Amino acid sequence: MRILITGTTGYIAKRLALQLLEQKHELICCVRDLNRTPDELQNHPNCSFIKVDFLEPDHVQIPKDIDAAYYLIHSMATSSNNFETLEERCALNFKHLMASTNCQQVIYLSGIVNDYSLSKHLKSRLQVEQTLSSKTYALTTFRAGIIVGSGSASFEIIRDIVEKLPIMVTPRWLNTKTQPLAIRDILTYLSGALGKTELYNKAYDVFGPEVLTYKEMLLQFAEVRGLKRYIYTLPVLSPKLSSFWLYFVTSTSFQLASALVDSMKVEVIGKPSDINDHIQIEPMAYKTAVDLAFQKIEQNAVISSWKDAVSSGVFKDQLSKHIELPQFGCFEDLRHRPVKDEAYTLNKIWSIGGRNGWYSFNGLWRIRGYMDKIFGGVGLRRGRTHDTDLEAGDPLDFWRVLLADKEEKRLLLFAEMKLPGEAWLEFKIVKGILYQRAVFRPKGLWGRLYWYMVLPFHAFVFNGMINALANKS
Repeated sequence: MRILITGTTGYIAKRLALQLLEQKHELICCVRDLNRTPDELQNHPNCSFIKVDFLEPDHVQIPKDIDAAYYLIHSMATSSNNFETLEERCALNFKHLMASTNCQQVIYLSGIVNDYSLSKHLKSRLQVEQTLSSKTYALTTFRAGIIVGSGSASFEIIRDIVEKLPIMVTPRWLNTKTQPLAIRDILTYLSGALGKTELYNKAYDVFGPEVLTYKEMLLQFAEVRGLKRYIYTLPVLSPKLSSFWLYFVTSTSFQLASALVDSMKVEVIGKPSDINDHIQIEPMAYKTAVDLAFQKIEQNAVISSWKDAVSSGVFKDQLSKHIELPQFGCFEDLRHRPVKDEAYTLNKIWSIGGRNGWYSFNGLWRIRGYMDKIFGGVGLRRGRTHDTDLEAGDPLDFWRVLLADKEEKRLLLFAEMKLPGEAWLEFKIVKGILYQRAVFRPKGLWGRLYWYMVLPFHAFVFNGMINALANKS
């Protein structure tokens, strides 16, 4: 089948695309920025890319001869206050574009919406489902709750809480019930529904076999990791304080923390149906899903992460707009060193950050991360998805990868920390010389004062970093 996929760089879509390619389907992947096409998909003979922004789809040419499409656009982590309007506009534009194609089926991943008091995000999910309904194609909707898998937002947040806190004093929403579902199972539902006419124009709740509270999920997660944890819940903790608690304890952004707290107050229990008979699946238990997730992590085989989404940082536009370094009105710190072993240096550059650190004065980098988090920034909490691989769009501590080209021997990062300006960090090897360049474009007087305040630290932080990269120990 010829299939259109939206949200290609997202957590679900990237994994689904690889599964569909294994099943010999032909994919047309929609991306907002052609510079952010996933490496795993980029050179596949059955995969092509088209540039589409569903908020502004002018002059977009969707191929007419598609058989089915996946709608996997979601704005859970957006900082916009009117995300409901944006989600509805995206869905409406998508629907209009599909009307001019031969698409027979649209498959949409939504959230379970059975509680009477829905959160704003779950209400928006239901609204999108209603908007996508059409007479020109059949809509198949899967409504899921918590998705458990390596790199998923819920998994990484629970991991942060469990591994950092032996004793937890938590908000009362930890007693809310839910039915977690493994990422492998949700992918089976999504791929298994293709072309099944008995699923046309129907919506199904999909969920794991257990009803668990968030507290039980934390404790079972700890069991899998061989950790002893103690949890005490407070009877009163406001949503805002709960959001701050989640933000400071975990790797999530404050926007996502707020959205999650809003959703976690709502009980997410699915309605039984015959969908498992249609798809031929028996969803796995929560502890099994956690164990499988860690197998992927230990093999360094995490395909996608919630942090890959641009909305987990500060970007509001395309990465490609930041690739050209500015020349005017900027401060610059440029250093260079001869390189004895280019392959060694290149591998060290591609391994920078995360658990590997920044090779020099890591304590100062951590202090800068703590300061950033205090002021509402991303801090160092995101780390990196892979220990040794990088591609455009990846998060890297409080940076975002703009360009990662090993053939050109160039890595370019853009700062997502809280700054009175914009900052870039570039590593490039040319004819045996490593060039390390930090560029800062200040905003107003505060930006200029900031540069001169941190300038003394550059002398040893940046100097130590380039020395560690260039010299083979």
